[in-house]
Amino acid sequence: MNRAFSRKKDKTWMHTPEALSKHYIPYNAKFLGSTEVEQPKGTEVVRDAVRKLKFARHIKKSEGQKIPKVELQISIYGVKILEPKTKEVQHNCQLHRISFCADDKTDKRIFTFICKDSESNKHLCYVFDSEKCAEEITLTIGQAFDLAYRKFLESGGKDVETRKQIAGLQKRIQDLETENMELKNKVQDLESQLRTTQVSTSPAGTGTPKSPSTDIFDMVPFSPVSHTSSTPTRNGTQPPPVPSRATEIKRDLFGAEPFDPFNCGAGDFPPDIQSKLEEMQRQRWRGSKWD
Repeated sequence: MNRAFSRKKDKTWMHTPEALSKHYIPYNAKFLGSTEVEQPKGTEVVRDAVRKLKFARHIKKSEGQKIPKVELQISIYGVKILEPKTKEVQHNCQLHRISFCADDKTDKRIFTFICKDSESNKHLCYVFDSEKCAEEITLTIGQAFDLAYRKFLESGGKDVETRKQIAGLQKRIQDLETENMELKNKVQDLESQLRTTQVSTSPAGTGTPKSPSTDIFDMVPFSPVSHTSSTPTRNGTQPPPVPSRATEIKRDLFGAEPFDPFNCGAGDFPPDIQSKLEEMQRQRWRGSKWD
């Protein structure tokens, strides 16, 4: 391993100061992960961390898991670790919290740095795998440190304190946005559960009854089935049911309708009998008229 934090006067940097001060330098790499270390710096410290993460990654690879790819954005404010496609920030390692950075001279693809976590205050070692630019990334982080140190001297330390406050506020805003999103999801889940409960507990028949369809004259079609009105009268009692047609016709002992010779048709009897019936009907009509 090789220390990368060197501020020699004759050092030739790879990027312009404006690129690291006003913007950032992006790199693509594979992220082996991070692990807690006991010391904030040291060659043996990072070597043990690399061995541990390589072994863990080897086990995951045997299980079919691939090494995740990340994008590194290096500036005088720190090193951001992002998801390449969505640009979601996975880790934001502020520069003043990075205490050690090195690349592996025996394995040209591996580089690492140690950063103090802002919440737990633990020292975490981040390990990356880059095929061609491990040493270049280490030198770029070293140049960012050099420029940040110069700004610190020029501002008398005020610039660093301002960046710390800004970084703390940004972290607080990010936490509040995450908390707000979680609360919104919980509210939506509760509303969905409430609607489901109301539908399942509502009694049958509480829905709005459908009005019967009408004909072209806007009248309800006639139904042969007789329904008893459920509307109570003024004294609170139900009206008597309407008698059916069968109850209006009187029947004899054998269930047959009584014979009425005057309701029979003219062709039911012979002519002589029919003439006598007509005479009887005229006499019956006269008698009812004088009554």
